Amino acid sequence: MTHDTPAELLELERIIEAGGTQLQTRVVATAEAGERSFPLYAVCLGNPGPDVPAVGFFGGVHGLERIGAEVVLAYLSSLVQRLQWDTGLHRQLEAVRLVFMPIVNPGGLWRGTRANPKGVDLMRNAPVDAGERALFMIGGQRLSADLPWYRGAEGAAMEVESAALCALVQQELLSHPFSLALDCHSGFGLNDRLWFPYAHKTPPMAHLAEIHALKRIFDQSHPVHRYLFEPQSRHYLAHGDLWDHLYAQALQQPDRIFLPLTLEMGSWLWVKKNPRQLFSRHGIFNPLITHRQQRVLRSHMAWLDFLTRAACGHPRWLPRGDEREQHQQQALDLWYRRQPLRNKP
Repeated sequence: MTHDTPAELLELERIIEAGGTQLQTRVVATAEAGERSFPLYAVCLGNPGPDVPAVGFFGGVHGLERIGAEVVLAYLSSLVQRLQWDTGLHRQLEAVRLVFMPIVNPGGLWRGTRANPKGVDLMRNAPVDAGERALFMIGGQRLSADLPWYRGAEGAAMEVESAALCALVQQELLSHPFSLALDCHSGFGLNDRLWFPYAHKTPPMAHLAEIHALKRIFDQSHPVHRYLFEPQSRHYLAHGDLWDHLYAQALQQPDRIFLPLTLEMGSWLWVKKNPRQLFSRHGIFNPLITHRQQRVLRSHMAWLDFLTRAACGHPRWLPRGDEREQHQQQALDLWYRRQPLRNKP
């Protein structure tokens, strides 16, 4: 690769080389960016058996939000280093499958754009239409690839990057009886938020009780944290959400549970501490000071590691019977009994 290859892609290749035969790595697609092309890597480790739980970690869907890719890379790098000495990790990996796609949109990362090199916003690219009024433009538009949040042409196939992510989830996550997915982004706001479906409609998802149970055990095991769990629809509705699309596919297998989550890191936390970042397009979405970036990476490692542990122990916390009904009611009271915030600018 040439000298202008994104640093994150070079870091991913370094991690792959360091992991050697302990990682199962493949190129799932090639993303074109004019005269350049970039591989879309998928990295797996752990038990490949179909009966164990699985967890997927994704980043770099929006090329401008480099910190999302960096969080996933930092966790993968940590695991590779621990494989050299951590016998507990080796035992854990006998009971779980871990899947990584840290850089979904390498062309956008290279160009410094939210969209892929064709101007398509990958998180508006799935064949899902909002059942209610989506926020104008932000919710996805088909007017022009020169405008942000472009969904792609009506009736066109999904973009290579979107299709590759979906195929990987179908093969490596939806094929397991229980799976979790975390997609890492940065977004406006002063809080780190954990969003769950739906983005295209306001009614609760079918596994609302399970999401609430996951939140409960995280609150109990990490009583001091700053994440806000909430449905994305509380803020705005959008067309073409990849995770809504994949969750709908998972529901076709009622004997399986798939819980997709999106980490929206509050980028205004970094701008507030360093207002000069407002004058940088990258600074609006990423911490630009080295020590602050390192602090952000450290702060999210416990959450990613928690998801791996939660997947391994899911039979112990998944609610059933009356307990599930209690979680359902508590979740409705927490997230759906108040005035929704959607469609607010």
